[in-house]
Amino acid sequence: MAVVGSKSIISDLHSKYAEKTWNETFKLVRRCMDKSRGDTKPCEPLIRCLKILHEALNVSSLSAMVSRLEIMAKQRGMGSHLSPTETTCYLTADMFYLEVLLLPGGEVEDVKLAQHGEAPVSSESLLQLLKSKKFEEFSVKLKGLFSLYSIPGENETKIKVYTALQFLGKDLQKISHLPRALRECNLQVDMILNGRIGYLTAGSEGIPMTIQYYISPSDILLEMSDSERGSVGQLALVTVGPTDSTHKLQMASVIPQPPQLDAQGLPLFSPLCEVLSEMMPACFQLKLQPPLPMLSSFVEKLSQITDVAIADADLQWAPFPQLMMTLLGENGGNKTWDGQDAHFLVPLPGKEIHSYVLPGAAWEEAALRGALVSTIPFTHPAHVPALLELLRHQCAINTLLASCITSLRPSPGPVCDLYCEVLPESGSSLSVTFHLSDSDSLSVLLVNVADSRKLTCSLFAVGSESESMDEYVSRVLKRCMSIPVTMRALNRRLSKRTCGEALPACSATISTADVSPASPLPMSCEADGSLSSGSGLESIGIPTTSSTAAVFSQDAMGPDTTATAAESAFCLSVAEVNTNPTANPYPCASVCVYSHWMHNNHLPELI
Repeated sequence: MAVVGSKSIISDLHSKYAEKTWNETFKLVRRCMDKSRGDTKPCEPLIRCLKILHEALNVSSLSAMVSRLEIMAKQRGMGSHLSPTETTCYLTADMFYLEVLLLPGGEVEDVKLAQHGEAPVSSESLLQLLKSKKFEEFSVKLKGLFSLYSIPGENETKIKVYTALQFLGKDLQKISHLPRALRECNLQVDMILNGRIGYLTAGSEGIPMTIQYYISPSDILLEMSDSERGSVGQLALVTVGPTDSTHKLQMASVIPQPPQLDAQGLPLFSPLCEVLSEMMPACFQLKLQPPLPMLSSFVEKLSQITDVAIADADLQWAPFPQLMMTLLGENGGNKTWDGQDAHFLVPLPGKEIHSYVLPGAAWEEAALRGALVSTIPFTHPAHVPALLELLRHQCAINTLLASCITSLRPSPGPVCDLYCEVLPESGSSLSVTFHLSDSDSLSVLLVNVADSRKLTCSLFAVGSESESMDEYVSRVLKRCMSIPVTMRALNRRLSKRTCGEALPACSATISTADVSPASPLPMSCEADGSLSSGSGLESIGIPTTSSTAAVFSQDAMGPDTTATAAESAFCLSVAEVNTNPTANPYPCASVCVYSHWMHNNHLPELI
């Protein structure tokens, strides 16, 4: 009887609304949503119902556009109402609101955003999303705006927290603008790698202030070759988040004017007790994108800098190579860690293949465990420069280790040109043990990463202990940030010795012959060192642009570089590594890039 009764009710509903228009159906669902309920939250089933109805129809009238805006506002926990003239739809929250100016036909004329305490300002990006009817993307923007104020408590508390975040941003900008000596020729790269606050981008339209704090040589070429790709490398969003305990946060600038600098070039900050400040149930946050694998010792140093511990619930500890493989696997590879020795094949140009083994027992020691860190809490702008230096240090270690990890595993058939074992020596150093095919003894390359800018190598091999060799290998490593490319150069240099050839002096320059591939890539250079139209950039997936061409031009590589040297540089060589401050800081960024493309796009036909 119950089943029959249900069918009867559904039939009656079908009959009742068969002749109703879609607009009447929308109004009915909205009336149901607006009916008073014990729970103040919107009814999720009704919201989903209305959303499905909207998606099934084109927004082609004023009422349809207003209805679509209202449902997006409800999805994000916001209010909405229409102006008396029915020309403006307001989407409102406690700390901001949007004005959507509408035309009689439902088209959007303008979108204005008013954040707390600020006048409404037209937003071109939000306007274009609505004009293009990209409602999902517009809804995501609303979510971003809403999350800026995701602090529990009364509006007064939210206003104070937002004010503290604003003053923090202004102080970070002041630090960023302080004078300092340049280390790189490319200003943006120098800001990223060496700036006290990295490369700072002010927040807007729901996107918090962004700090780009590390970029590898391969990322540099990616960014130069594809201007539409957006920021690459490691980013940190400057936000604020709730905490269980209260923290004292600034309500005014803590940098006196004019600023006085210490020996490191940082400003002397005023103590929080001497400036306007408040105890709040929140603290500032650096949200890392993507999350960064960090060793346990580095995580401890984070807390030592900020005096705010990262919650253990937010950290999942694991052997460090497992974290690296997990992160790289999310980018398209098939890399897993089973606790045993991890074995990878790394293809290089000239049909050369290296074998890299990460012994499971050595990397599973407790001191070498790590966690993916996504959020770093802090309470003072003085913490940020020290935090960024620590993050850069970890990024340098990660970049070197990642260069040995690929999706290629050993299989019957291929014979490797070099077999290497990568062992951890400490939290900031590792060793590469390798065997030359024409030698009876093992050799060891010790790599020490004192910080992101100070990388040193020490070679322990029979008859090869010399400062000049160590300096040579250190320069190669710093330029390419790739262990396989460095080992390739070292292997060739040592092979010359075993063949009876005299080793050239290597304290000043690095010869192109040491690391250039046996078979050069299909690339040609004009007499002036620029790339010709027949450039082989596209052959490895790099679009030819004025930016990429500039990397390999004669001007970029130095006034004494010939066209042949420019070609060799692109063919994975390390050319003219010296201390000339006028030279491009990354004349051979492709050293790492070609290997990167090989690893991620699997192009065996090019090797």
